[in-house]
Amino acid sequence: MSTTAPPTVTFALTEEQQLLRSMVRELLTERVTSARLREVMLGDEGYDAVLWRELADLGLVGLAIPEHLGGGGSGFVEVSIVLEELGRVLAPVPYLSSVVLGATVVATGGSEDQQARVLPDVATGSTRLALAHLDTAGRLTGPPGIRASRVADGWVLEGEAGYVVDGRTATDLVVAATTDDGLELFLVDAEADGVERTDVEVLDATRPMATVGFSGVRVDDANRLTGAEPMAALHAGLQAAVVAIACEQVGGTQRTLEDATAYARDRVQFGRAIGSFQAVKHRLAEMLVAAESARSAAHHAARVLATDERQELAVAAPLAKAYCSEVYEQATGDAIQIFGGIGFTWEHDTHLYFKRAKSTKLLLGDPKHHRSLLGDALGI
Repeated sequence: MSTTAPPTVTFALTEEQQLLRSMVRELLTERVTSARLREVMLGDEGYDAVLWRELADLGLVGLAIPEHLGGGGSGFVEVSIVLEELGRVLAPVPYLSSVVLGATVVATGGSEDQQARVLPDVATGSTRLALAHLDTAGRLTGPPGIRASRVADGWVLEGEAGYVVDGRTATDLVVAATTDDGLELFLVDAEADGVERTDVEVLDATRPMATVGFSGVRVDDANRLTGAEPMAALHAGLQAAVVAIACEQVGGTQRTLEDATAYARDRVQFGRAIGSFQAVKHRLAEMLVAAESARSAAHHAARVLATDERQELAVAAPLAKAYCSEVYEQATGDAIQIFGGIGFTWEHDTHLYFKRAKSTKLLLGDPKHHRSLLGDALGI
């Protein structure tokens, strides 16, 4: 039996990582105001293009892409810091879809030539990827909604993919399709003939989704990902996204706690700040304990992902997603109780965090699904 010790995983941030957090928070606090968030939500563009350009110019979009491909060459810990800050303000940008889901699948499943063709433009933000891997019912198990058939000069795609995150605004699609020989992954121009994208009505308007239809869409052989086994590449992208969502949820939970605490200090009833009442004080204390526990789970998963410890990640990723989802949902529900009637109104931002908590709880699997994966990983 091997006596090699597992890598040490610590939660302390380096000075450079702390500076990264400060820089991102300062930018997002200034740019993602409540008014701007609602403007983007109600607009037709589907994401904040100005903010996306700023993130790209600062190197944050290409943070984890290798330097020789135009990126920053950082690890997932740095990416997780950005994700947490994005989650704090519900930033309406395609970071999860392009930087995490799409880019991870291409980096894992693409050949060196395919990576060199795609990832530099992802790093600059000019290419925005979206992953189409579900059927229209959104099932996590079973075949995708797309079928790929071999033809003389490539492939033809038919079918519909459902719940594609940022699917309408993406410039390029990473498509999982069933073939006669199993699963394959393809790069498809989102404006190609035969591709039709339709918005899906979703609870969380800060993260739009789309149904993407493929009708006789022709794909060259050069756009079939050939760098790794397709199922392994898809799994790598989904696993990274699960950890990414947990990090976002931590940011949203912390912001919710801060806002509720500030309100409890300022809101006076019966001549006292409501935060002085035992029931409110205990609720906030429980939110704090849960928020810190969620942060530990998400940070651990991010660091395990960065070290590429696949066996440990099989435990850390579903654990973080299941736990952080429930903490975020509970925190936002408690915050609404603390804010009272105003927390339910359209004008107040708490309901936006509540909707994000509800939507991310289901995105890429609910807590029950991830507890099942956790049980399988632990052999129980």
